[in-house]
Amino acid sequence: MKTYRVAIIGTGAIAETHVLALRAAGPRIELVAAVDTDPARLQSFSDRHVISYSYTDSAEMLTKTHPDLVFIVAPPATHLPLTLQCLEAGAWVNCEKPLCASLAEFDQIEAAEARSGCYVSAILQWRFGSAAQHVKKLIESGELGRPLVGVCQTLWYRDAAYYRVPWRGRWSSEFGGPTLTLGIHLMDLYLWLIGDWQMVRAIAATLDRAIEMEDVSMALLRFENGSMGTITNSALSPRQETYLRLDFQRASIELSALYNYGNAQWRYSLPDALRDQDVLARWQSLEDDRPGNHTSQVAALLDSMDKRERPLVSGDEARRIMEFIASLYKSAFTGQTVQRGSITPDDPFYHAMNGATINQ
Repeated sequence: MKTYRVAIIGTGAIAETHVLALRAAGPRIELVAAVDTDPARLQSFSDRHVISYSYTDSAEMLTKTHPDLVFIVAPPATHLPLTLQCLEAGAWVNCEKPLCASLAEFDQIEAAEARSGCYVSAILQWRFGSAAQHVKKLIESGELGRPLVGVCQTLWYRDAAYYRVPWRGRWSSEFGGPTLTLGIHLMDLYLWLIGDWQMVRAIAATLDRAIEMEDVSMALLRFENGSMGTITNSALSPRQETYLRLDFQRASIELSALYNYGNAQWRYSLPDALRDQDVLARWQSLEDDRPGNHTSQVAALLDSMDKRERPLVSGDEARRIMEFIASLYKSAFTGQTVQRGSITPDDPFYHAMNGATINQ
């Protein structure tokens, strides 16, 4: 078994979750270093997690510790420069969402991957639960029939205090509202399960928070396979829920959870005319109950490193959700229906999610 040297950049609240996921990997990883620009927070984090080497400069860390893998969990505006720096130093990267600010930045990352021979994985952990992967196999087998209707709702609540963090609520530093920063997880799962999307038409508004971006977005979309769906992303919903419903010719599948899920959060339904308890029992009976969380994604990422192959949420698989979100924003801000593949380098929405310069 190979042991990978891992460093983590960013020691804020979300870093705690990632350390737990790394520790769960056991002897497959050695957490060798932590980096943060806040020395006091860095020291507290390193002491708490028994990390031997602490740095306030990422370049120094890369030079001195030579990690195989770097977790980037610092604020979004740092993601691109840190990712490029780590790739050039010969490290693979696992980066919190949003991976970057735009399709233009994503293409910079892909170019750096090609130069370095290393890969970048976006942290989109909802794909990695055993139930989601089981549903993916059922869909691909054709056993459920054709997909017809989808409902994808990220209904979360983020109060005014949440947006008082200096980098939040600004296009220049957070890059988008709940569409990009909250709903990205469930939308990525939805698109991964159903397949290539064809077109999107959307609206977005800032209804209640004192921020530059939207606090709600809603979208209609059509997939290449003909199925249609609705998407809602909200930061204003006091009863929080993450809900996905997929209606096929022969069955409905629902997921109701919040920040992660296990098998129990999924439900399968058949119409009365096709009701077969044996079929339902088989669909719902899984030997493995692997949650859709960071621990499951870390295990899959290490498997990819063992094989020296591109991770699941990387390359084209990571670009799909970035292109969809850019298209959703373009539709909301222009009133146009946006086709997949239509945002090219001469389009302002290729360079920023709000179709403006990143500093606006």
